[in-house]
Amino acid sequence: MAADKILFFLCIFCVFIGIIASFSLSAYAILRYDISYSYYFFLRQCIAGFLGIFVMWAISQLNPDKYLTLIGFILFTVCLLSMGFMHYLPEQFVTSAGGAKRWIRLFGFSFAPVEFFKIGFVFFLAWSFDRKINSEKKSLKAEVILLLPYAGLFAVFVYLIAVMQNDIGQVIVLALTLAVMVLFAGTSFKLFSIVILLSSVVATFAIVNSENRIMRIKVWWSTAQNVVLSFLPEGLAKNLRVENVPEPYQLSHSLNAINHGGFFGEGIGSGIVKLGYLSDVHTDFVLAGLTEELGVLGVLCITLIFCVIICRIFIIASRCGNRVHSLFALGVAMLIVFSFLMNAYGITSITPIKGIAVPFLSYGGSSLLATCVGVGMVLMISKKVDLK
Repeated sequence: MAADKILFFLCIFCVFIGIIASFSLSAYAILRYDISYSYYFFLRQCIAGFLGIFVMWAISQLNPDKYLTLIGFILFTVCLLSMGFMHYLPEQFVTSAGGAKRWIRLFGFSFAPVEFFKIGFVFFLAWSFDRKINSEKKSLKAEVILLLPYAGLFAVFVYLIAVMQNDIGQVIVLALTLAVMVLFAGTSFKLFSIVILLSSVVATFAIVNSENRIMRIKVWWSTAQNVVLSFLPEGLAKNLRVENVPEPYQLSHSLNAINHGGFFGEGIGSGIVKLGYLSDVHTDFVLAGLTEELGVLGVLCITLIFCVIICRIFIIASRCGNRVHSLFALGVAMLIVFSFLMNAYGITSITPIKGIAVPFLSYGGSSLLATCVGVGMVLMISKKVDLK
């Protein structure tokens, strides 16, 4: 059978939306970084986009019984080693952000191992859960003991990503994905709740040990506290109120962009938030930039497309006879869902802002290519599934 054409073409459509966004929203970034070529970001995103489409198609043509395990373990092993060794590479081979080394730079291009590692991590979990976890009823103690090795391994990933790369957002995405996959692998809802609780504890520990993250929480809370505290007793509200925090510059302009776009938007290329108000509008705030130019209606259509993509992957996962393939497809869907939601919630002040790329849409070759690889592997699986 052929791969799922609906999923394939919807993903291609999203890739092209991302290319258009990189063209329309990168005006100020060109000036900020003093780039002489006006189409710098657009051209690079075009290259990554067309390469991603080709990779997605090429992977989809492979036999999942022969190549899924090979690709999955290569991604998991190579990217895990890359994240460990990249901190010891000479400066000319590593690109830093906020003092943390996140990209390996080769031949003029930067490669973020964590983006591809997420796909390998999901495959490793699917492969391992199939061997270690079944639907037989177990005591909570037995389930906890069963998952202790995974907790230890995940602690290593937390160190490599949250500590070494100062990227708590990716850890949250991986933790949530792990929790969902644990539940669908056959464990009890009690254990699922415990995993969520432990993930929250880890996230809290990572936050309180970083002044920068604490300040982000305070800035976010300062934008929401007036509404929330109005429902609480005066004494409690006084204790929870924060004062003298920096103005939430990015969040304010993000909300202004969404408000300015209205229902129908200003039109492609006509937005003003990209003119220095939001320096990262083509990356972390791409949804805010698109809302200003396409309007709420346009972004709702994009969200609907993402919902259809997720539904198609869920259908593939539910109808797949191979348990490893089913869990892997579920994990890829969760990576897309949690990344999209964390970004959307962040730019609308529902949650603190984290630098999580929107799959397919945000500028960045590593994120785009990794998502295409993950979807390509799901498309490979779909050839073994009856989708009629």
